[in-house]
Amino acid sequence: MSVPETIRWAPGGRSALILDQTLLPGVHEEKELSTLEDFIEAIRSLRVRGAPLIGITAAIGLAALARQSAVEGVSARELRARFAGWAERLAAARPTAVNLVWAVRRLRACLDAAAGDAGELAGALAAEADAIHEEDRRMCRAIGEHAAALLAGGEAVITHCNAGSLATGGIGTALAPVYVAAEAGRRVRVFADETRPLLQGSRLTAWELSRAGIEVTVLADNMAGSLFATDPPDIAFVGSDRIAANGDVANKIGTYPLAVLAHRHGVPFYVLAPTSTVDLGSPTGGDIPIEHRDPDEVRRGFGPLLAPEAADVYSPAFDITPAELVTGIVTERGIHRPPYTESLAAAVGAAEAERRHPKIQAAPPAGGRR
Repeated sequence: MSVPETIRWAPGGRSALILDQTLLPGVHEEKELSTLEDFIEAIRSLRVRGAPLIGITAAIGLAALARQSAVEGVSARELRARFAGWAERLAAARPTAVNLVWAVRRLRACLDAAAGDAGELAGALAAEADAIHEEDRRMCRAIGEHAAALLAGGEAVITHCNAGSLATGGIGTALAPVYVAAEAGRRVRVFADETRPLLQGSRLTAWELSRAGIEVTVLADNMAGSLFATDPPDIAFVGSDRIAANGDVANKIGTYPLAVLAHRHGVPFYVLAPTSTVDLGSPTGGDIPIEHRDPDEVRRGFGPLLAPEAADVYSPAFDITPAELVTGIVTERGIHRPPYTESLAAAVGAAEAERRHPKIQAAPPAGGRR
């Protein structure tokens, strides 16, 4: 199955080409990122978005900047000093998606362990960025195979925002089981919440599913209650930007109301994300920082003024879904059931061990009840 390529090295390896997601679905266009400001702007403006892809972009950005410095002929000492400044600014570009900080820390650890001149250091960083990208492809596939066991065929799946191929380096997280099921010839229908205010569901999820030949129906967020009351979906799959140690989930604003609806109507509600999205340093959802966006994203959206300029705007980018509303959390290590504290910590530990010792294999696809 062909999925959109969200990011790739530009020729020469000193800049990156991204699919500009602010232009979709009308325009399919790549944008080159070559400066630190380019990478920060692309992350903040949602030209690239989705927790895994944000991390990949930051990693490639740091490696590209290092290669540029190496070509300039700077010393290894100067490259390390520059890297510290780049890393600090990139890590602060968006506060909620933990994959961003996770990827920056990985490249910092890579640089700390590397030796040689600036060219050799830049090469090590580029290799680590490529490793993060490739790991994400594998993690997406594993998540899809685990969660596809929850789909017998014929189900209606509801999702929120976009946690598909456009949000990752692979086939996605929340949409991965849909793709895996489709590859196996099992029919799955998807309801995509429009996802106000920036419409990642209608603009992105519907676009990539339609492109893949998968049946998709778009609904405005406030229509989900009517759908659940009249013809409820069989299962809900959503992604996450950060999962607390206890299983509380930060995801795109509007996820919590969807979880409440699912709970009220007895619809299983699953969160799909790689272990890199689990933040064991955040004990609960209350410890997760929530980004607030520009009020004009609500006032204007993509066009004319939709609310008075003088009106105050409440515009959090994410909400917290408490663990008790989550039926299961699916990572590349399998399907985790509540209580989550021990199983998530074990999954993160196993994933870290596998990176240190690649011969350790991920868990086989796991089935299980809904």
